[in-house]
Amino acid sequence: MRPSRTGMPIEIEGAVYFSADEVIDTLGVSRQTLWRWRRKGVVPSGRRFRDRQIVFTPHEFQQVREYANRVEPLDVGAREQLKLFNGAA
Repeated sequence: MRPSRTGMPIEIEGAVYFSADEVIDTLGVSRQTLWRWRRKGVVPSGRRFRDRQIVFTPHEFQQVREYANRVEPLDVGAREQLKLFNGAA
C-alpha cells in the first residue's frame, strides 16, 4: 500500500469526510480507476468541497470500499476464453 498523502479525514462543520486521495491510498486503487467508477455510476460521486476537492462521507467511502473489494464469479464466456489462453480445447 502506498504511503498516505493526506493522513486524516477532513472535518467540515462537524461532519467527517474523506478526501479522494485518502480513498485511493487506503484502497490501493489509482485515481483513474476511482474516476472511471464514479463516471460509470458504480460508486458514489462524492461531494465537491471548495469548488475543487472531491470528498466522501464515511458511508460513501464504505460503498467505494465494498465495490473495490467485491469478488464475483466469471461468466461462462470468460471461462471459455481462458481455456484458449491455457491451451485447453
